[in-house]
Amino acid sequence: YTSFQSCHFVPSIQTCPVLFEGSVTIPAHTLPRYNENRAFPLPDIPYIAELTSEQKALKEKEKGAWMSLSTKEKVELYHIKFNHTYADMNKGSSEWKSVLGFTFFFIGFTGLFIMWQRKYVFGELPHTLSDEWVAMQTKRMLDMRVNPVQGFSAKWDYDKNEWKK
Repeated sequence: YTSFQSCHFVPSIQTCPVLFEGSVTIPAHTLPRYNENRAFPLPDIPYIAELTSEQKALKEKEKGAWMSLSTKEKVELYHIKFNHTYADMNKGSSEWKSVLGFTFFFIGFTGLFIMWQRKYVFGELPHTLSDEWVAMQTKRMLDMRVNPVQGFSAKWDYDKNEWKK
């Protein structure tokens, strides 16, 4: 069992002493990462992990009276902890334009592909799909009295030579 209270935090690698000689290196993918989301407004770590000298001075000034801070300094302090404001996160994007453009592009490409298939891939329609052939086939089925109880021939009036109403 090791105690992680004396661990040294580095943004990419964390090393901790263990009970035996040496140290354990914890991979970077197991450390908390900055994740900003409206549903979870408080990220695990601040946006800026390593502060510059100006940011360190501003953090020291933060410990004093907030009335002495200017609006610009307050915004800079906010952006040390967070990347975006709620207004920035709620602001719409123009991503819908590219999605709609790609959708229309692929619909058009599909239409051209289908037209190419009809012209060069598919042959002529078979003669059995012509109106004359379908009429002859229907007449033949009626003459043979196909399925006379509930089917095709049951809907034909043989006395009047027309479909039942």
